[in-house]
Amino acid sequence: MENEVKIYQSCEMPISEEKQKGTTKDGCLSNEVNQLFEEQLKNWELARNNYKALEQVKVKTLYVNGLPYKVQYNPERENRDKAVKIESTHEKKPCFLCSHNLPAVQRGIPFKENYIILINPFPIFPQHLTIPELKHTPQLIASRFSDMLDLAQVLDNYTIFYNGPKCGASAPDHFHFQAGNKGFLPIESDNNWHNVIRVESENKQKMLDRFQQIYDSLPLQPNEPEPMLNILTWYKNGQWTTCIFIRKKGRPNCYDKEGDEQLKVNPASVELGGVFITVRLEDFIKITEKNISDILKEICV
Repeated sequence: MENEVKIYQSCEMPISEEKQKGTTKDGCLSNEVNQLFEEQLKNWELARNNYKALEQVKVKTLYVNGLPYKVQYNPERENRDKAVKIESTHEKKPCFLCSHNLPAVQRGIPFKENYIILINPFPIFPQHLTIPELKHTPQLIASRFSDMLDLAQVLDNYTIFYNGPKCGASAPDHFHFQAGNKGFLPIESDNNWHNVIRVESENKQKMLDRFQQIYDSLPLQPNEPEPMLNILTWYKNGQWTTCIFIRKKGRPNCYDKEGDEQLKVNPASVELGGVFITVRLEDFIKITEKNISDILKEICV
């Protein structure tokens, strides 16, 4: 029987009816993603080198109010930040998630009729995905949480995450999810995590209703279209788990301080889930349990 798994280079290739409905099951999509990783790491030097570099990252564990937080020194993530930063006050680099700006070597797998699954070339996880909307559209979750649940169900060996546009999103003007392999974030195995609303259900509609109830209750900051929040979702044993972090602030004060008081840490879903990423060795060395505790108190409701 001919292998029906295909790797697509163009976002405009035909998409099966199963994927359009988001109902691919039985590991089919996960198998395609595994093949995507194999193909991309073979043919894309930048991605191959950065995933290889993950084997050498330094990691330490700090216990913050009794909970284990990992700190990862990952200097390659600084290159990601440079790739997406604003070049001047009036001009940005071209959107790196738009299909016409993807590297020629990059491949993707369609999901539903409006997303493409890509490997992230600047990884935190051993397997790290970015799932952008095909159209250039703002990073707003309200109408897309159902897609997040579907994605978690068909990629049930991954944790799916969403970063609000002012809560660590790398592309706040182009909608995208990210995903990392399960077992990496400490929050996945601890029901007593701090600063989080945790919702569990086997019923998708009940999960959607509860999310909408929470979302509608959150305050909006002036001139903002969405409450500040980060979301983690995973699917296991027929049940969704969603962790919602309500934010009151984006970057902590320590990010912009000078000298010894400066910590270049910009928390998003991964950090709130228990893995703090540092791109500078001095930050990795000096960050303490108190630093993390203070940052969480400062940025989270």
